Amino acid sequence: MTRLELNTFRKALEIRQAELGNTNRNREAMAIESSSDELDQTQCANDRDYAMSTLQRNSDRLREVRDALRRMEVGTFGFCAACEEEINPRRLAAVPWACFCVVCQEAEDRGQGTAAPDEIQTFQLAA
Repeated sequence: MTRLELNTFRKALEIRQAELGNTNRNREAMAIESSSDELDQTQCANDRDYAMSTLQRNSDRLREVRDALRRMEVGTFGFCAACEEEINPRRLAAVPWACFCVVCQEAEDRGQGTAAPDEIQTFQLAA
């Protein structure tokens, strides 16, 4: 991977990190509201559940983005955490925080990962 490509991915990741950091600060939607109307209570609970799942998804993505930035620092960015082959640049352009190549990601999605979860976690933490 060229230095220009790496810098392009770094900028995209830093922008995404800033966006996710700003959205995670907005926790007002999870405020507990009280109402005597049962329908309002149900709506508030649904809104709170939606806000919590969005916050969780954003937190997970922020962790993935930060892991990708760490992999850049140690020189393992762009290599699959499972098979250690180079990740296709088109995949990285679409998902710059990807830590798996397409084949290994599909295996992970099917629950047939090529690397044990502990090995992947260790790779990400070491990176």
